[in-house]
Amino acid sequence: MVFADREDAGRQLAARLESLRGCDVVVVGLPRGGVPVAFEVARALGAPLDVIVVRKLGVPSEPEVAMGAIGEGGARVLNDDVIAQLGVSARQREVVEDRERVRLDARVALLRGGRARVDLAGRVVIIVDDGIATGATARVACQVARRFGATRVVIAVPVAPDITSLALGADEVICVFVPVWFTAVGAYYRDFAPTTDDQVVALLAFGALS
Repeated sequence: MVFADREDAGRQLAARLESLRGCDVVVVGLPRGGVPVAFEVARALGAPLDVIVVRKLGVPSEPEVAMGAIGEGGARVLNDDVIAQLGVSARQREVVEDRERVRLDARVALLRGGRARVDLAGRVVIIVDDGIATGATARVACQVARRFGATRVVIAVPVAPDITSLALGADEVICVFVPVWFTAVGAYYRDFAPTTDDQVVALLAFGALS
């Protein structure tokens, strides 16, 4: 299966989530690429739209290699195997995390544009991305949603490898397509052009008016 673009993926994903229509639902996208998908889901379900901002923690000597991730509200997931294998010290990890927390706070301010965070307390939170590769970002997002009081957390994505809700810390995982041989998220889209910050801000602003 190949999706035309993120909007097409969002519409197909929304059809799988129809049972949640009428529940007290908040849809949150993971910036940047998850937000166009989440926008279509929120519009279909008539639900409010927001973001959960997460930052990767890159290994100091190899920044593209993730040793964990952090999110709003102090959430953090660490990959102890990577940290041990690459000999990352506690001090090195602390320096990276402090730097990324500053960047995370700046991105929250930029993307929300001064709007208050949508209240998640006592609600069903659907966390949407354009796909899952390792699951590290989704795990942190689940932590964030629970810290902010979500009573049920659903991970919803168009494509992902075979991964359980338990592994992600979610109550349920909804996925349109689970390939037998997963390669990369972008391989399952005809148009996988990068989503810009301006697009995310515009979609969130439009969602706030809906």
